Amino acid sequence: MANRETRGLGKGLSALLGEATGAEAFRKPVGYIHKHVAGAETPADGSDVLRIPVEMIAPNPFQPRQSFNQEGLEELAASIRALGLIQPITVRRIPGGRYQIISGERRYRACQMAGMTMVPAYVRDAGERGMLEMAIVENIQRQDLDPIEIAMSYQRLIDECSLTQEQMAERVGKKRVSVTNYLRLLRLPVKAQHDLKVGLISVGHAKVLLGVENPAVQEELCDMVVAEGLSVRQLEMLVRRMQLSGEPLKARSAGRVPAALDGQYLRLQDCLQDRFGGDVSVRRSASGKGSLTVRFRSEADVEKFLQLLDD
Repeated sequence: MANRETRGLGKGLSALLGEATGAEAFRKPVGYIHKHVAGAETPADGSDVLRIPVEMIAPNPFQPRQSFNQEGLEELAASIRALGLIQPITVRRIPGGRYQIISGERRYRACQMAGMTMVPAYVRDAGERGMLEMAIVENIQRQDLDPIEIAMSYQRLIDECSLTQEQMAERVGKKRVSVTNYLRLLRLPVKAQHDLKVGLISVGHAKVLLGVENPAVQEELCDMVVAEGLSVRQLEMLVRRMQLSGEPLKARSAGRVPAALDGQYLRLQDCLQDRFGGDVSVRRSASGKGSLTVRFRSEADVEKFLQLLDD
């Protein structure tokens, strides 16, 4: 569950943005209902998700964690009841047609508390790291994976195959920055991960949410996107309003808080953003002084900007 510690931007959010209601009506638990059931059919490789009856799963006798916080387990169980298990556990086959937990015992216990009879799990053959790596990489190349599934596959390569981000990027044929951006999605609160997984929000929305440090605020903003159908652009404007309010983000540098934009300043900013199609922002202080910022990601963005100026 997301850490609810208040860190910047939590106070007064409802007064600033209004209440977001109705988001829960759009949410359904992630059930992995399209996956195979253990004992009915064996998955093609260790990268797929198998649904395993809880009575067929045994705990790991070498589990380093000997005690589990009961309150934390109850919170996780409540989340699983509402949203399903977002990240499957990892198990290995043991004699007698049973499975033993490799990682995810806390999630497994919470699933039991939530009353689940089937637990989604990755099944791997311990010691077959090379085969597992190939299976996961092949799985990533599929076209029907959602962003969270891709992010979890990347994380498995790091955790279970001992790969660095650079090595992983080479394996999957992606730029390292792309891999890093996917891994950052796993830092979102569970509710936001669920909404991204089932398509209620987009990767663009998720990137904007990641720019807000407070998990509670991230969840509130996510609710607003789901309930009101906000576009990425509208969400960016909301976050910008929050940044320009009297309660700055923790990551912002100390100093005088800029005055909120209104009237001609908002029209100027919107006009520039529409015209140049980039990240353009206008800031002003209470004294009337300010700045106009154009952000770019590559030389191509600069050339495009200059061409638009010439035109």
